[in-house]
Amino acid sequence: MDIMKNLQRLESGLARRIDDAALRVSPSGSLEPLEITHAIVDIVEKRVEPAGRGKYVFPFNQIHVCIAAGAAETRARFEAVFAAPPSLRERIVERIEASGCEATSFSLGIDYADAAEVEWTTPFFDVQFERVEALPSLRLKVEKGTANQPLYVFRAPCINIGRCFEIRDSRNRLIRTNHVAFADNASEPNTSVSRSHAHIGRAESSSDYRLYDDQSAHGTSIVRGGQTIPVPSGPRGVRLQAGDDIVLGDACLHVEFGGGIKGG
Repeated sequence: MDIMKNLQRLESGLARRIDDAALRVSPSGSLEPLEITHAIVDIVEKRVEPAGRGKYVFPFNQIHVCIAAGAAETRARFEAVFAAPPSLRERIVERIEASGCEATSFSLGIDYADAAEVEWTTPFFDVQFERVEALPSLRLKVEKGTANQPLYVFRAPCINIGRCFEIRDSRNRLIRTNHVAFADNASEPNTSVSRSHAHIGRAESSSDYRLYDDQSAHGTSIVRGGQTIPVPSGPRGVRLQAGDDIVLGDACLHVEFGGGIKGG
């Protein structure tokens, strides 16, 4: 087993040096999405740390990737490659485990920029790592309406809520994924839920979850102790508390918090 792991590390090291050279010699050119996928996985592997006695650890639970892709067509190509099996997440997990780490849990965020920023490590993409402290899990139970499951448990820092799982534009391009997806049918109260209705976010400097309205047609509010608290559209939001009911038009979600678990 140790011999196989050493061979895997040697092989990935050789591949990494070849990819690093390619990134250095063609800063004004372009790389294919699959080439950048391999390069991202190699950068993640470099963050594996020895823990003594032949063991290794991956010390982060959040990975954020930003790709320089100004054109919509280019972004679509990256989205397709990152999602195709094995997905970018699956490739990262496989490489981390091949490096001698036990199975690890992390959140993976992917964003796109029109052009590379000055502080990026490569002209094509940037990878940032973070470790966040334990935070409570967020539990959302469907009280009114029909969703793709009756109970949700989240660890992610951003949770989209709306009607339908995938929201696409007139050219069938994916513009949003709803993590809490009410069924797209003609029955009440689902019809009162907008496709991009609201989202729940958590600031990096806080463990509080806040609810934001995304300019929904029928509004968002919180019922707490018999009192209704409107949630205005915009960046402020309203902090969630255990026992709250989130009202989305005529649909409703009940809020509870679980024990501390790693974010992501």
